[in-house]
Amino acid sequence: MANSLTDECTPFKREYDSCFNAWFEGYLEPAVAASPEQRSKYSQEKAAEYERDCGKIWTQYRECVQKAVKDKGLDTLLEQARQENPLKEPPTIPKPDRT
Repeated sequence: MANSLTDECTPFKREYDSCFNAWFEGYLEPAVAASPEQRSKYSQEKAAEYERDCGKIWTQYRECVQKAVKDKGLDTLLEQARQENPLKEPPTIPKPDRT
C-alpha cells in the first residue's frame, strides 16, 4: 500500500485500507449473488458494519489529510481549481457504439 500525503497520516491510511479491503471482500460477492429484495437488506446491514468497523478510522484519516492539505497550503490551490473548473455534475461516460 502506498504512503499518504504526509508520514503523519500514513498509519491512518494503512489501517483504513486494511479495514476497507477486509470489509469489501465480504461485501461484494454476496451482494452480487443476492436477489434484488435481499440486496437492499444486505446492503443496509453491510453499511452498518462498515460504520462500526471502519467509520472511525476513516474519520481519523480524513481529518489528518485535511490538516496536511491545509498545512501544505494546498487548500488555496484546491479552492482556486474548484472556482476555475467547478464540477457541477458527474462526467458522462459515452456509451459504446454497437453498430
